[in-house]
Amino acid sequence: MSNISSGHSQELGTTPATASTRPNQLARPGWPEIIVGLVVLGAVTIATVLIAGQLGLGPVVFGLILTALAGVGGIAGFAAAVLLRIRSWSVFGVRRTTRRWLLIGVGAGVVAFVLKALAIQVWILITGDSTSPQGVYGDGGSGGVLSLILATLFLSLLTPLGEELLFRGVITNALLRYGPLIGIVGSTLIFALAHGINIVFPAALVMGLVGAELLRRSGSVWPGVVAHAVVNLPTVPALVLAGAA
Repeated sequence: MSNISSGHSQELGTTPATASTRPNQLARPGWPEIIVGLVVLGAVTIATVLIAGQLGLGPVVFGLILTALAGVGGIAGFAAAVLLRIRSWSVFGVRRTTRRWLLIGVGAGVVAFVLKALAIQVWILITGDSTSPQGVYGDGGSGGVLSLILATLFLSLLTPLGEELLFRGVITNALLRYGPLIGIVGSTLIFALAHGINIVFPAALVMGLVGAELLRRSGSVWPGVVAHAVVNLPTVPALVLAGAA
């Protein structure tokens, strides 16, 4: 826009002053969006856990609340980041994509699921720690057919949506201003650390890398949401079966 002459600006129905109202640093989110998004995610998570813990809820209801928490917190963090300065969803990768990219997302999810399982086994061999903090998701799905369906939907649809919007739509997009390496690796590390240093950490590394690369190549969060959904889909049923065994 800065190279357009004033004559061309008048033909397009704009002015040099109008063109200058969109500074380059707002072409993608930055550190303010990252910080606000993560702070809101943390605040929602802490408040929900504290409040739910004081209500004396049964394990199924408590588990369902925590199963939905990552998705709800991610959406809240994303919304706060969008409202901060830019207020354009497309800048955060919320834009239409092609069927081809959605199918690529399915394939990437299958590959990520296999790599996740291998990464977890390597983690166990190195650390000797096989304790999973995700048992509460199994509790949420263990109350019968309805709770199993709800917990599965929360973890395989709501969680991928919220986490991809925040960690890829906001954080990966923001860090890509420093190049593909920092954008992908940096956002992946933030995503994995947000899951804690535990058996989920290597799985989050795999999903973070896949989701970030899908965003970088497609320009849309939706292939990553699809891949993430594929990875998460078997989790609750597997946890319920393990708890019943």
